[in-house]
Amino acid sequence: MLFCLTLALTSAAQEAQQKKGQSGFDVSRNLEVFADIYRHLDMFYVDSLSADTAIYWAINGMLAEIDPYTVYYPNDDQEDLRRMATGRYAGIGALIRPYKKLDRCVVEEPYEKCPAQEAGVCAGDIIISIDGRDIKGWPTTKVSENLRGEAGTTFELVVQRPGESDRRTFKITRRQIQLPCLPWYGIVDADTHTGYLLLTEFTDQSAREVRHAILDMKQQGMQRLVLDLRDNGGGAVSEAVEIVGFFVPRGSLVVETKGKVPSTCHEYRTPAEPLDTIMPVAVLVNSNTASAAEIVSGALQDLDRAVILGQRTYGKGLVQGVREVSYRGQLKITTARYYIPSGRCIQAYDYRHRTADGAATTLPDSLTHEFRTRLGRPVRDGGGILPDSILTVDSVPTMVYDLYNSDAFFDYVTSYVVSHPTPPSPEAFSLSDDDYQVFSDSIAASGFTYNGRTAAALSQLRQFARFEGRLEEAAAEFDALERKLKENDLPTDLKRFRHHIQPYLETEIISRYHYQQGALHHQMLHDPGVRKAIETLNNH
Repeated sequence: MLFCLTLALTSAAQEAQQKKGQSGFDVSRNLEVFADIYRHLDMFYVDSLSADTAIYWAINGMLAEIDPYTVYYPNDDQEDLRRMATGRYAGIGALIRPYKKLDRCVVEEPYEKCPAQEAGVCAGDIIISIDGRDIKGWPTTKVSENLRGEAGTTFELVVQRPGESDRRTFKITRRQIQLPCLPWYGIVDADTHTGYLLLTEFTDQSAREVRHAILDMKQQGMQRLVLDLRDNGGGAVSEAVEIVGFFVPRGSLVVETKGKVPSTCHEYRTPAEPLDTIMPVAVLVNSNTASAAEIVSGALQDLDRAVILGQRTYGKGLVQGVREVSYRGQLKITTARYYIPSGRCIQAYDYRHRTADGAATTLPDSLTHEFRTRLGRPVRDGGGILPDSILTVDSVPTMVYDLYNSDAFFDYVTSYVVSHPTPPSPEAFSLSDDDYQVFSDSIAASGFTYNGRTAAALSQLRQFARFEGRLEEAAAEFDALERKLKENDLPTDLKRFRHHIQPYLETEIISRYHYQQGALHHQMLHDPGVRKAIETLNNH
């Protein structure tokens, strides 16, 4: 019996070694085939090829088949990687957008206390030239690249300010810009002493800023907290762990990573004493809440430390690390899956098994597994964080998106600010009926058009009916629906969708006076999700 067991183990070991050797041979064989193919392309392809470009294409094609998060950054293209990790870049601190009517770019918002704003650049300024180069026809990406540069370098920016005949010239010195990961916080309901904190990403400063905000609001009397993680795409796991640690006892398990090699397997526990383990906390999430933001919301849910409100989160349960590769390149590579305190992994997408059109498959709810929170509540894996309370979101008509991104919308806000020099209060500002009518008239007079997607779909449906020989019998219904759709003209839609349009318009106007912080303050005060979170905490 022992002899047979020994033979079996020896055979298994030999088979494993043989497979390991075969795997190494497969790698060598395929790399040799790849190199040989490139040599033939280099020698015989009709046009000359750039080795850097062709190999870069090959690398990106391979990585795209693995998952969206494994990315190669050559030595001369690592700015995006640094910005993701730190939230910093060198530039002037201004958001720009295309201005179609002049085929130029326009300053959408100069960030407060950054070089552009300090030099006097304003939202609405149309960019004419950068260091003497006329930017007419340049795409937004090229304009952004030229506004950025090495910290300490100075350049000349020429703009045309609406309502002025002469152009303005600014000498601006670039410097390191720290994008705010916590753009606004404050007491939002004085009666219930509820604080609100908006966290947009997890950079290397996030935990420090969140800690400062919580302590500041507690000094102001905060007794409840709404933590807003909507549209937060994640970032550094260590920052997420530290933030969870503000609300749970020191040493609590927040997340565990499990990968192929031991160096990628870790337990992350809260490193310090908490700020408050009793204060009621509500966390707002949506379908764009991902990665480290899901670790925070999921861990607080698993530890029964917060109530989660909103929509099911994205479902990114994969962890990336950065490895240095040849010639000082960097490879951001998926190294592990993460598991939150209940033991569940909330990864929603399977990139190794794709549909016929190349999309990653998802695990149906019927095949997910049940886990338990600290107090025994059932939670499930395999599809993001399911909130404790689902909040429905009104769908925004496509016409509103087209309007918001139009030159006509932007021009109206610029003209409004020129004719109203006194800054309104973010808390109290609201457009009157007369103001909205002036806005509607200006949009109608601008020639703004929007994509009537329903009418386009109806036209396509007519074609299908004609191909199938059924148009004649359905002609009356098609004609009636077409007449109905034609009633949806611009003035009518501006009135019909006012409750969608006006919040965007008010926020844009407030941002011109009070920058991002003022706009977020105004927006938050009218946010139904925040209102529902406050109500939930009051009943908690």
